Amino acid sequence: MKIAVIGGTGLIGSKVVELLTAYGHDAVAASPNSGVDTITGEGVAEALVGADVVVDVSNSPSFADDDVLAFFTTSTGNLLAAEREAGVGHHVALSVVGAERLPASGYLRAKVAQEQLIRESGRPYSIVRATQFYEFVGRIADEATVDGVARLSTGLMQPIAAADVSASVARVAAGAPVNGTLEIGGPERLPMDEFIRRGLGAAGDPRKVMGDADALYFGTRLSGDELTPGPDAQLSTTSFGEWLAARATTTAAAAR
Repeated sequence: MKIAVIGGTGLIGSKVVELLTAYGHDAVAASPNSGVDTITGEGVAEALVGADVVVDVSNSPSFADDDVLAFFTTSTGNLLAAEREAGVGHHVALSVVGAERLPASGYLRAKVAQEQLIRESGRPYSIVRATQFYEFVGRIADEATVDGVARLSTGLMQPIAAADVSASVARVAAGAPVNGTLEIGGPERLPMDEFIRRGLGAAGDPRKVMGDADALYFGTRLSGDELTPGPDAQLSTTSFGEWLAARATTTAAAAR
């Protein structure tokens, strides 16, 4: 099959392209760098010529409420219209576990709007909802840090390695549309502050991490387990500890 991967040069997309190619598919990475702009529509029709599947793992360059909503609705609308013209038989999108449970977050509201457009499009689709990635531990800490102290929510998370997300997305893309939603997550639940504390500690980051039930995450307060997947989710086996150990090994090798 020919599979166009929108956002195919990013953290998730580049690995999805690699995996689909290994499966024997003609996987094409599409992004603004390759002349495909889903906001303006430039290059989209050309990228979808002959495509059987479109995988959308793109993300907004700005997380401001209005910007992120405009990005996901405009980009998805343009993609779906182009897919209809090209006769694409399967639209795969990466979304976020718990998005509909946290309407105070502008980013998550935008993901819900994106999902709604896909469901109402009449196109065969699969939505893969993932939990937060291990790789974003530093970014989350940075956004929560004031005067050397990272103040994080005590709400539960079930983070996952980006490589495992890519593997799940690639498997879904290579299969038949589910016309529904699949949830994926990591193997262990832990409070957000503990996730960040462990990540910073493993990296030798001296910042103090404080748990605060009122601390916001993407503009919203967590009351419990909104960011954890349901009982039917597919869970990966790569633990946070294993991922941290692998990252430490890679960092040490690169420093030699």
